[in-house]
Amino acid sequence: MHLLHNKSLLITGGTGSLGKALTKHILATYPEIKRLIIFSRDEQKQYQMAQEYPADLYPQIRFFIGDVRDKERLVRAFKGVHYVVHAAAMKHVPIAEHNPDECVKTNIHGAQNVIDACLDTQVERVVALSTDKACAPINLYGATKLASDKLFVAANNIKGENPIRFSVVRYGNVMGSNGSVIPFFIQRRSEGVLPVTDVNMTRFNISLQGGVDMVIHALKHAWGGEIFIPKIPSYRIGDVAEAVGPACEIRVVGIRPGEKVHEEMITPSDSFFTYDLGQYYTILPAEPRWNLQEFLETFEGTKVRDGFAYNSRDNSEWETVESLRRLIKQHVDSTFTV
Repeated sequence: MHLLHNKSLLITGGTGSLGKALTKHILATYPEIKRLIIFSRDEQKQYQMAQEYPADLYPQIRFFIGDVRDKERLVRAFKGVHYVVHAAAMKHVPIAEHNPDECVKTNIHGAQNVIDACLDTQVERVVALSTDKACAPINLYGATKLASDKLFVAANNIKGENPIRFSVVRYGNVMGSNGSVIPFFIQRRSEGVLPVTDVNMTRFNISLQGGVDMVIHALKHAWGGEIFIPKIPSYRIGDVAEAVGPACEIRVVGIRPGEKVHEEMITPSDSFFTYDLGQYYTILPAEPRWNLQEFLETFEGTKVRDGFAYNSRDNSEWETVESLRRLIKQHVDSTFTV
């Protein structure tokens, strides 16, 4: 029996890049799903998405206006829902720096509201989206997402006899997502100048489908309390600029408030609880609620060495200018040429 056979799944922030990609994947892969609920606060985005999925062709899909800041609305939305994917967040680093209280309300209080609403209803599994910026954060966005991760991991300790499982997926920059660097460079290259923060800046790179695959993996396989981290390549911002606009002038504008030159996903401090599961790493709770040895045997997991770190600067796998161009054409803009 398939994962979503006769099940209901709700995506908070469902009109965002990941939510839309997950929706497309689920409807194509699991047509037997009972209900797929798109929960978000943007009525215009919901209206536009509803045009893509008309009710006569996609009777499983529902659209639900609501804000994760409103727990009562979440409880109403979660009635009869089996799985929740929490993708709603304020994610723009500079905007969060200038509007800190708004970021805290959505990313921390909203996370706790999702947890409470899940515990108050019959939700069985919850996967929360994280970010590499939650690892050793230096900006408010990252700090709020770290707090969110901690809340979702700890939720497994307060569930009592409830069989619900909470887990987290953490990954790097999603290629071509709203507000990300590649669409920005493509848009600006006609002006002949690409503003670059630091040509040596590095980032992890994952496709939207890679993010979707992680969410499905966590829904299928999480035991509760894991933070899943993918093994993905890095790129240099200078190489992205070269891939998009080889004839453009590179104008170095400096690092924006709250930005790192290199991102991290696992720190040496995390290494004591980090395991290699093959396709993914996972950071486990210090005191999991299940048998660790049984978990490792099930997934053929091995402990990483103490002091292990995973960051975009020291990565062993890299995108090149040429591979970036292929990926842009494949994942971002099929008409892309240089």
